[in-house]
Amino acid sequence: MAAPRPPPLGGPRGLAGGSGGAAPAAGAPAGVSTRMFHGEVFLGEMEVFPIKQGGEGGFPFPSNEIRVSHFSPPSERCPPLAILQTIAPFSVRCKLKTKLMPPLPSLERMYLSCFSEFKSAVVMVGDEELHLVAMPTKTENVVPSFWCCSARSGLYASSVGMLNLRCLAIVFDLDETLIVANTMKSFEDRIDLLSRRMDVEDDPVRIAGMSAEIKRYIEDKELLKEFIDTDTVTDNGKIVGTQKEEVQPMSGGQERVLRPVIRLPDRNAILTRINPEIRDTSVFVKLRPAWEDLRNYLTAKGRKRFEVFVCTMAERDYALEMWRLLDPEGNLISPQQLSERVNCVKPGSKKSLQNVFRDRGCHPKMAMVIDDRLNVWDDKDQHRVHVVPAYTPYYAPQAEMANAVPVLCVARNVACNVRGGFFREFDENLLKKVFELIYDNGLLDLPYAPDVGDYLVCEDTNFAPSNKDQAPIPEGMRGAEVEKRLNGQSFREGGQISSSTRSPDDGMSIRGTGGVRNIQLNGAAVAVTPSVFVTVLQEIGRLCNSKVEFRSTVSNVKSMQFSVEVLFSNEKIGIGIGKTRDEAQVQAAEKALQNLENSYLSFVAPIAGVPNKDSRKSPGSGNGFLEDVSCSDVDISMQEPSGSSLKQDHSNNLDKLSSVMSLIREHCLEDQHIIFRDQVRNSSPARNEEYHFQVELAGQILGSGVGSDRDVAKLLAAEEALRTLKSTTDPQIKKYLRPMQWLIPSPL
Repeated sequence: MAAPRPPPLGGPRGLAGGSGGAAPAAGAPAGVSTRMFHGEVFLGEMEVFPIKQGGEGGFPFPSNEIRVSHFSPPSERCPPLAILQTIAPFSVRCKLKTKLMPPLPSLERMYLSCFSEFKSAVVMVGDEELHLVAMPTKTENVVPSFWCCSARSGLYASSVGMLNLRCLAIVFDLDETLIVANTMKSFEDRIDLLSRRMDVEDDPVRIAGMSAEIKRYIEDKELLKEFIDTDTVTDNGKIVGTQKEEVQPMSGGQERVLRPVIRLPDRNAILTRINPEIRDTSVFVKLRPAWEDLRNYLTAKGRKRFEVFVCTMAERDYALEMWRLLDPEGNLISPQQLSERVNCVKPGSKKSLQNVFRDRGCHPKMAMVIDDRLNVWDDKDQHRVHVVPAYTPYYAPQAEMANAVPVLCVARNVACNVRGGFFREFDENLLKKVFELIYDNGLLDLPYAPDVGDYLVCEDTNFAPSNKDQAPIPEGMRGAEVEKRLNGQSFREGGQISSSTRSPDDGMSIRGTGGVRNIQLNGAAVAVTPSVFVTVLQEIGRLCNSKVEFRSTVSNVKSMQFSVEVLFSNEKIGIGIGKTRDEAQVQAAEKALQNLENSYLSFVAPIAGVPNKDSRKSPGSGNGFLEDVSCSDVDISMQEPSGSSLKQDHSNNLDKLSSVMSLIREHCLEDQHIIFRDQVRNSSPARNEEYHFQVELAGQILGSGVGSDRDVAKLLAAEEALRTLKSTTDPQIKKYLRPMQWLIPSPL
């Protein structure tokens, strides 16, 4: 929506001494007369109306004068009030309007310049910026009128560029989130711990798992020792030498630093030396699989989607080197930004976005976090944290890629969804409403400003592994351990490590907002939680080259219920309602997956063996799910068989019946509620023999079938029952049903 514009210079003017025809309402407090300057240039007399009389939020200008020091950067698309509402919501301190009409030309020019160029006039008060935002008025003549909003110094300038580029911030943890790193000493200690556990273990499965884990530790430890002794490693019979890589000087030093590095891409591993002069600071680093996918998304086609930051409890020189290994070309964080973008927190302290952005580089509302632990973050930031399972390359080396979607691909999809949701809200709600505001509006008319946390399915802070599935020992250094290892200090593990009941290659459990559910994937049960529904839905969209969107609104203002709709290629496929946006989003994603499953099954695997006229289409055409899906297409597998299909052999009918029955059981909470009744068959000599079957659920008839063969009749009854279950709105039937388990469509 186009912004309202004031009339051009030289337009009609009001009476001298008035307020442009917009006098304060009866009973409104009188304004404070104040002189306004740009530097030393006098602009005119202004009448200031504080939002609150006295105390905080009262008259904000010292010495009873307004002195503009500079102008904010102009914006390409965002009016200043939209930016300020995003980074400093409801921070309007006062309103200003010229007392003299016609205004002085210098004030009029400043007002029109701010209005047309989407910039504000800035007054500095200590560490606070007061932004004077030019506002349109009801009158046709030019009446310089402003809203005064406060923001932390420097925050506006950094945010305007990000909002123009549709860019957010992403903050990464390092250890066990993106990497696992070990020194010789940490390898030895972990091998010793596992050996002692094996000595007291009597379960052969656990012993075999720990033995395999020790073997993996020993293999990498030997490579690290060879690197320390010879600056080479022998990998698959081939000797690989070091490359001298120039890096930033450590701890602010000025001398050129060359670090010996060996990269082993086939092992997803790198050997490096934190201090090139001290061989004992050599480290064996494993990079988490799919990091390239996530990194490429952040920098795809040269378009910056996220400003990148690091927040870790590791020692600083170590953290800088680990990040350099992850971003060797400096595409995510330039060398000039490293010192301010890599934030090292003392072990035992809480991580906080306020500290990460201590230089005012971004507002916490515009940032998301990727970390393997939630409780290390300040409470007020936890709803902006996407928690990933800890990286465990020694305990469960196959688990990372055995997941339906690799962990960092899930993180990529989450980041994509967060960014899309944030800027959809910004464009379609905040910008639209800001353009409709005029000087006379009040604070309550300001629109809601988006927050990254609104679009992030947060992890459950109360999650704890079951006693039968406790976490393995930490696989790499983290926090205070890094400094101990690199400084050669001895190390003792505190407390006993409980033995695990998992074998080393078991899949990882994923934490989420609700209880854990089990799905069958490639023949094995996998534990998942509702938060995964969102990311799986996004992955399906990516595989189908289709856009997945979440749209959220407040559905009930009194009860503050939130409603979220899911759009798949611009078609609504699910809706959820909850007390929080997270709850509504999870519910909407789960329902969308159920609907996609129904469409998918009918699209690629008709149970009754009837060719689907659309099944011959390439899955890559359209979105692979929703193209040409009508009521008949959705249930194409349940269409009445033709005469020839009724004559198919007995075993084929039994296979179809088994498939249909499996789907019926998946819909129902308990099998015992389902009853097949063999009805009276027609034995009239004038007609061929017929068999009648009926399917009942809790006394209600779901389907019936008639056929010349008993199994055909039973199959027809089952197919009709399945159609009924899929489409029923009857509460008496629905109470016996459960939500359908979702599938990941591997054929696509």
